[in-house]
Amino acid sequence: MLRFVARRILLMIPTLFVISALVYFIIDLPPGDCVTSQIDELLARGDPDAMRRADELRQLYGLDQPLWYRYLHWVAGIFRWDFGLSCQDTVPVSALIGERLALTIVMETATIAFIWITSFIIGVYAATHQYKLGDYVASFIGFVGLSVPNFLLALVLLYVGKVYFGLSIGGLMDPEYIEQPLSWGKVVSILQHLIIPVIVIGMSGTAGMIRRLRANLLDELQKQYVVTGRAKGLPPMRLLIKYPLRHAINPFVADIGGLLPDVISGSVIVSVVLSLPTTGPMLLGALKTQDVNLAATFLLFVATLTVIGMLISDLALAALDPRIRFGATSEK
Repeated sequence: MLRFVARRILLMIPTLFVISALVYFIIDLPPGDCVTSQIDELLARGDPDAMRRADELRQLYGLDQPLWYRYLHWVAGIFRWDFGLSCQDTVPVSALIGERLALTIVMETATIAFIWITSFIIGVYAATHQYKLGDYVASFIGFVGLSVPNFLLALVLLYVGKVYFGLSIGGLMDPEYIEQPLSWGKVVSILQHLIIPVIVIGMSGTAGMIRRLRANLLDELQKQYVVTGRAKGLPPMRLLIKYPLRHAINPFVADIGGLLPDVISGSVIVSVVLSLPTTGPMLLGALKTQDVNLAATFLLFVATLTVIGMLISDLALAALDPRIRFGATSEK
């Protein structure tokens, strides 16, 4: 296992290097740069020093250097936790991301916990109560979650909360706590405002996992070893947990790798709609203004979560299912 983990970690390095290069060069492909919009605004005002200001800004952000040089400089800075300057506020990218990263981690962690717990409970219940009322309710939730876009559900909840209940559910805390230091009241406010974003962002992931877990568990419950266990008089709960459930949740565990980036990317539009001070709106603004350093840093962070999540899912699958072995080869 140690050799497997070491080999996977060594493989992550060139993988992330290739991803970082693709991300950096693709973001820079459109014509212009992050200074272009600022200079266009100065020209529209009739500023006679606009062109001189443009040269100063491009020199400040390193845009007067070749693209390959800027990329290598950015990569070298990663090892020093220096991701360059952001064009949005002329501040270091690390400081800009750090302001919103804590709230983002809290929201994404709560969303992933909501997806796993909810889908596991509903999926198991639906499979063990096939064609009963609970199964139909679970199927309805699955169809709604898969068919309704997250941002549309967020808009509906905003409208219902404001019109029918007089509640403002946007943001991650009450306005009076925005500039205040961390306190118990601020924590309670954040937890209250987390409910709607977690449900909205986690709905599609929950729906998909419910359908997969239900289908896999139904398939396992119909196999011969389950029938034999029932005939021998094994208690239903023990039989369910010890044998079919362990096999049915293999795809459930395998989704760990894709769930982390999916939750983060799916929260971008929802964060804009609900006015959440997370990294989602910041990424969207960076892509619109071609803030290469900021956008590439965030996307590299998502890619790192993906490869780490895939490693975790592989290790969990091997621990869960004895039929899976590290580097196993077939023997005759």
